[in-house]
Amino acid sequence: MLKEFKEFIARGNVMNLAVGVIVGSAFTAIVKSLVSNIINPLIGIFAGKIDFSSIIFTVGSAHFRVGTFLNSVINFLIISFVIFVMVKFVNKFTKSKEDEKKKEEKELSEEAEYLKEIVELLKEEKGIQPQPASTSNDGEKGKVETK
Repeated sequence: MLKEFKEFIARGNVMNLAVGVIVGSAFTAIVKSLVSNIINPLIGIFAGKIDFSSIIFTVGSAHFRVGTFLNSVINFLIISFVIFVMVKFVNKFTKSKEDEKKKEEKELSEEAEYLKEIVELLKEEKGIQPQPASTSNDGEKGKVETK
């Protein structure tokens, strides 16, 4: 069981996930700082308030912290946009590699077609008529006969 656990932890996907979570949490801290220290004051200039977290509605004994919620929404939108841009960049990079592979495969298939044409021309030149392969009684494929 310990051996299986070591194999599981050593897999690339698990390590990539761990790195992603750590980088994501650090990135979230940066975005929160950006939102609370730069974006909120800019929006606050137009809204008349500098800090949204102080916006609180009170109904009876319940306190609704609308400003804190707005801060969270702004954080989410910024993080989502940055992730969107990153994924778009990675897809563009990956797509160009896939296009190169497809181009190579297409070139190879064109070469194969040319080779087939050459073989057919050589056979016609020598008077060889290709015949479909037939199976004999023992199940082996028959040989192509020539004139």
